Amino acid sequence: MALPNFAAKYNGPLPPQPDVLYLVHADNLIPTEVNNAKEEKKKDDTNYSIPGASSPVRTPLAEPIFILESKNIVADRIGLFKLDVKGGRREVTISKRRKSSHPLRLAVTPLGDNLYRIEVDENLGLENGEYALSPEGSNQVFCFEVY
Repeated sequence: MALPNFAAKYNGPLPPQPDVLYLVHADNLIPTEVNNAKEEKKKDDTNYSIPGASSPVRTPLAEPIFILESKNIVADRIGLFKLDVKGGRREVTISKRRKSSHPLRLAVTPLGDNLYRIEVDENLGLENGEYALSPEGSNQVFCFEVY
């Protein structure tokens, strides 16, 4: 007995590049800001920083939706982090001992061959501010701002 395919039918625009997260705005795909976070370790803390006080990629949506065509990035291994703005840069600190930032929940839905819909899975959506999506084990970040 074959199991039915529960992947959602996707008829929207396709990402022009693989391994880049795109914000969905109606029928448009907006590429997120692609960067590499600088990693600094201090005792039990690891600080990740991204140059610039804000991302040029902005959305008014508190529950943004992203589309990813995956070639090398594993879609269900992406974390979403709220960033603090300090000293003209965006940063997040991960600590082994004290309470620190942790990834926000994401829902990942397969849409077809290597195509995924990634949604914020927080009860009240995201508050205004700077955010970064990052594949697990990587310093690559895909940044955006909610306003």
